[in-house]
Formats: sequence, C-alpha cells, structure tokens
Amino acid sequence: QVQLQESGPGLVKPSQTLSLTCTVSGDAITTNYYYWSWIRQPPGKGLEWIGHITFSGSTRYRPSLESRTSISRDTSKNQFTLQLSSVTPEDTAVYFCVRQRWNQIATTKGDYWGQGTQVTVSS
Repeated sequence: QVQLQESGPGLVKPSQTLSLTCTVSGDAITTNYYYWSWIRQPPGKGLEWIGHITFSGSTRYRPSLESRTSISRDTSKNQFTLQLSSVTPEDTAVYFCVRQRWNQIATTKGDYWGQGTQVTVSS
C-alpha cells in the first residue's frame, strides 16, 4: 500500500522560506507514470494545487505561485520536497503531498494522500 507522510516546521515567519518534505513508501517516485504533487487548503477555503514533480523529474507549478515555488526530489530516500519562498500569512494552510495520475494533473484530485500538515505563517 502506498503511504505518504509530510514533515517540516509548523510555523514559518513572514518573508522566510517554507520547506516541507514528503516521504513515500510502497511505491518508488520514479515509477511510470505518476505525478508527485503538493496541494494546500487555507483556512475556510478550498483545495489548491501548488505543483508537481513527475516520475522523470520534470516540474510544473501553479502560475500564480511559480515565481516562489520549487519542488525537488531525492530518489535515494524516495522523498520529494516543496520550497515556497517569501511567504506571507496568506500561505497559512494545511499542506498535503499527493500521488496523482496523468488524468489528475494540476487538479485537486489524487489517488493517495498524506495526512496533511498545518503550516502557519506568523511573526
């Protein structure tokens, strides 16, 4: 069974960089043809797709966040990482790592989800 687990700080100061890691078990992040994504949910709002890294290492980001977002991976650890720079309180959300199939790309759908981790941006 595929399992995903987010880890990282729960509190980030404004203007700093948010960094979260997703550790995957039960599947390799290099397996054709899955997409390893980050999705978030701000308080009182809907889910928002942030970006993904593909099985081959290519990346794609939400246009409104692209200038601040970087997703990378460590295949030796079967992990992928989100970095979101210059954060503001509007980046406060529950962040999920998700495995998506080709027909779920850039949506808020996925077949396996982490439990989610709360990140608060505050001084």
